[in-house]
Amino acid sequence: MKHRKTGRQFGRNRAQRKALQRTMLGSLIMHEKMETTEAKAKELKSAIDRMITRAKRAQSTNNPQLEVVRKLEGDMPLMAIKKLSNSLMERFEKRTSGYTRVTKMSPRKSDGARMAIIEFVDAAKPKKTATKKTTKKNVKA
Repeated sequence: MKHRKTGRQFGRNRAQRKALQRTMLGSLIMHEKMETTEAKAKELKSAIDRMITRAKRAQSTNNPQLEVVRKLEGDMPLMAIKKLSNSLMERFEKRTSGYTRVTKMSPRKSDGARMAIIEFVDAAKPKKTATKKTTKKNVKA
C-alpha cells in the first residue's frame, strides 16, 4: 500500500533526488523560468511554493535567509538565496500562495516525455482591460 508516501522517485535514490531538487530550485530562482518534464515541474512547484511561504514567515523574524539556508543545508548558490529573500519577497508580498505556474507543452521528440514550463507568476504585471473599439457608428462627425 502507498499510504503516507508522497512524492515521485524519478528512478533515483534519495540522495540523487535531493540533489536534483536543490539544483532545480536554484535554477528556477535564478532564471525565473525553466523547461523540464511535467513530473519534475509538478514536484518543483510544491517545493518552491513551500520555500517561499517559509521565507515569508521568516521575514517577520528579520532573517529570511536563515530559514532558506536551513531548508537547503547550504547547497544552493548564495546569489539564489539572496534573490529569493530580497526581490522575490517584495514581488510576492501581497500573494498568499500560488507563486508558480506549470504550463504543459508538446511531448519531447526524442523519447516522447511530457514536457512543461515552470515559471513564477508575475505579480507586477497589470491585467489587460477590455477597451471599446471606435467605429464609424460611435464617432460623431
